[in-house]
Amino acid sequence: MKQSITNKYYSLFFLLPLLFSCTAHRRLLHPEDPVFSTPAPAEFRVQLQTTKGNILLEVKREWSPRGVDRFYNLVRYGYYNNAAVFRIRKETWAQFGVAADGKIASAWRHQTLPDDPRVLSNTRGTIAYAFKDPNGRTTQMFINLRDNSTTHDKEPFVPFARIIAGMDVADSLYSGYGEHSGGGIRGGKQDSLFAEGNAWLKSRFPKLDYIKHARII
Repeated sequence: MKQSITNKYYSLFFLLPLLFSCTAHRRLLHPEDPVFSTPAPAEFRVQLQTTKGNILLEVKREWSPRGVDRFYNLVRYGYYNNAAVFRIRKETWAQFGVAADGKIASAWRHQTLPDDPRVLSNTRGTIAYAFKDPNGRTTQMFINLRDNSTTHDKEPFVPFARIIAGMDVADSLYSGYGEHSGGGIRGGKQDSLFAEGNAWLKSRFPKLDYIKHARII
């Protein structure tokens, strides 16, 4: 009997993450779900486990309340897991934020956020949302690989996080495809990426790096 109970506990231990993953996937298909409106903590850290190593982010809600709330909720439900870092301008910025699953990516594609007032400048190591129009932030974001404040602070690119460990990892992410592997929001060349997700990227741009897992720590 004791062995039977122990086996049940072991089964639950391995099944619970799978059950959460399935539930999270279903919820991500419905951006209107109230769980995605949960206010983020005042400050927290997020680890991005990439194919080149780990990047540790410091996130503070005061830097961009709406942007941080969005990021917090997407991370805790796994939106960024297996997402490609698909657009890199070498030594300038690295962009990611289109979900691996095209259905989930498409569900969030037009879920825009109002702009937040600037607190931080776009200095090296900060992270801000990419957007096409004012009040148009959704899920895509970029890492400033250099000080871009001269150009980016003129627009509503409002940093909401900054790298506190692993900047060397960010610098090493594969940049050889430049604008060809999905382009930017303003380039209007992302339809295939949203429709097919990682399947489209992996068939055409096999050297890209990925965020294997993003988690709040």
